[in-house]
Amino acid sequence: MLIIGIAGGTGSGKSTVVRKIIESLPADEVAVIPQDCYYNDNHHIPIEVRRGMNYDEPAAIEWALLEKQLRDLKEGKSIEMPQYDFITCSRLPETVHIEPREVVVVEGILMLTQPELRDMMDVKVFVDADADDRLIRVINRDCVERGRTPKMVIDRYEEVLKPMHELHIEPSKRYADLIIPQGGHNKVAIKLLTDYIRSLLPSSRK
Repeated sequence: MLIIGIAGGTGSGKSTVVRKIIESLPADEVAVIPQDCYYNDNHHIPIEVRRGMNYDEPAAIEWALLEKQLRDLKEGKSIEMPQYDFITCSRLPETVHIEPREVVVVEGILMLTQPELRDMMDVKVFVDADADDRLIRVINRDCVERGRTPKMVIDRYEEVLKPMHELHIEPSKRYADLIIPQGGHNKVAIKLLTDYIRSLLPSSRK
């Protein structure tokens, strides 16, 4: 099993890179584990408080559960991946059943900040993009998918996203084996990455 870690700022194009990896490999060979599914279960906290919490720092993630489930997959065991609702800022009761695959992609803004997880990764990738481009994508996404207004998104960017990016996410770039500038638009870097992943699969050595 290959474990590919993909990190980068909010709105950097991580989802595009993940999609390209999936498209480049045979069907059913890739499992995707998003960091966002592992936000702490805060359903017991009033929703007004939950909406004002900092979700862009490592303390917001239940890393122990993510690490355990990743180890289970590596040992050939299936997992029940938690699900998270960004509208209510709480974990859902439903889970998603994930079977072990040849390639497991773990992706999220903070994915390279954790030494234990980095040690499990065969390839570490940082998806980079200009701050202005990331902000535009975040505004579009949060207004459409998460019920926020442009002002809410911009205020959160200035108060939380930008300082947390500079404190936690940007420094984790130094742990990457590959940095992809221009986010999901960098076709050359994405092709190099997908070709390399394919070369590591057992089927390529037959």
